[in-house]
Amino acid sequence: MSLVEIQQPPTAETAAIHLHPTDNVAVARLTLGEGQAVSAGGVTVVLREQVPVGHKLSLRRIAAGENVLRYGQVIGPARVDIEPGFHVHNHNLGYLEGTRVYEFPADERPLTAPPSSMPTFQGYARDDGRAGTRNYIAVVAASNCAAHTAEWIASSFDGETLPPNVDGVVAFPHGEGCGHSIGPDTEQLQRTLWGVLDHPNVSSAIVLGLGCEVNQIDHYLGVAAGSGPRASRIVGMTLQESGGTRATVEQARKTIAAMMERATTEQRVELPASKICLGLNCGGSDSFSGITANPALGFCSDLLAELGATSVLAETPEIVGAEHLLVKRARNRAVAEKLLAMIAKYKTYLSRFEGSFDDNPSPGNKEGGLSNILEKSLGAVAKGGTSQLNEVVDYAERVMGPGFAFMNTPGYDPVSLTGLAAGGVNLIAFTTGRGSAIGFPTIPVLKIATNSYTYRRMTGNMDINAGRIADGDASVEIIGREILTALLRTASGERTKSELLGHKEFVPWRIGPVM
Repeated sequence: MSLVEIQQPPTAETAAIHLHPTDNVAVARLTLGEGQAVSAGGVTVVLREQVPVGHKLSLRRIAAGENVLRYGQVIGPARVDIEPGFHVHNHNLGYLEGTRVYEFPADERPLTAPPSSMPTFQGYARDDGRAGTRNYIAVVAASNCAAHTAEWIASSFDGETLPPNVDGVVAFPHGEGCGHSIGPDTEQLQRTLWGVLDHPNVSSAIVLGLGCEVNQIDHYLGVAAGSGPRASRIVGMTLQESGGTRATVEQARKTIAAMMERATTEQRVELPASKICLGLNCGGSDSFSGITANPALGFCSDLLAELGATSVLAETPEIVGAEHLLVKRARNRAVAEKLLAMIAKYKTYLSRFEGSFDDNPSPGNKEGGLSNILEKSLGAVAKGGTSQLNEVVDYAERVMGPGFAFMNTPGYDPVSLTGLAAGGVNLIAFTTGRGSAIGFPTIPVLKIATNSYTYRRMTGNMDINAGRIADGDASVEIIGREILTALLRTASGERTKSELLGHKEFVPWRIGPVM
């Protein structure tokens, strides 16, 4: 099944998309048959074989060992001689991680001063200066041993009429927290869970343990909480002290009733768009991701940076091959070096399991036309626009803002979204070509389709159709501004498709051994 419905044969001029003057390949706009003429990059070629939608075709002869270029960047060497008019993909395109020349910033670059006036949204002003776009009560399991009970507590409110200004009671179950090595792995889990407990979209929370696990709830009631404004909003309990599963559910319901009384007094107020902290993520990517949705989201990211808001790119494996473009945009040398250190750290992590960055593209990515991680990354970094890179943080670390930032996360979508959430993003924009259905318990996830076929096929999951760019019906700027408008509406309470469908994926990143 092709990803684009073919309604009429394309002309030579509309058959493919040529992205950069130096590119020796073009991208098929539709599935193209043998004999189809394609005019792109100043040449006309006749296809020698069928080229699936979103896949690459050669515009000139590419000798074996010669670099194939897309976006004006190297995506790999030709495995064999490729004559004009042939399909270019894994069968004849190799992967070579190679080395890149880094252009480091010479001087400190200033932060952009926000304008005196800007768009606004209706959100929840928090005591620590952040803004909530939702107002949830969270039940966070400290370990797998408390996961079932946490889910039971939250589901016990299903069907009940909630008081005003309470968006719901949501559980954070997971399979971690016990059997961990005590060290970086436990510390990362604690940082992650604290980030979802102390989140601007959460009014109050329960941290729930069994009582004897490695990840003790005292950490969240003492060291992490400190004496800050959120400390009084987090309550701890364990199944062992509360009398077992059923007794814990009953006790938690009473605690949550009091939390709701507080939450219902919290009102949405007018807040500047600079209070937005947007997570940028992609999943189920295809070849159109780097042509439509990702550049449009990048345009939106640049608009947010101009407003003094924050946007956070993630997925470390999906910047490899394009990291030199981010280094060039770093605020200073230290930020650039920290980005490269995150990549080196991730490479060491992969080596423990004899993995490669090129293991990242999924079968769906490849079916959608992405041949290797270099090609995928060059399209993925477009989500970050062109603004300077102000900040680099590790997984689940608090993002301070303003402007464009990067977080070290895996490319695996639920784990990446969990890290972004723990870092404090209050909205997530998620681009997808194949059609991802992911969401998050407390953060609205806005879905942006990269092609019109996926948008129409999964209209119940998709919020915005960026495929109109490839169709010739809209520009990157138009869709970028449409995304910003949708984000402001979402921040003010409008539900995204993933929220309406009840998607609530939460998966912390496990990095250590099981003990």
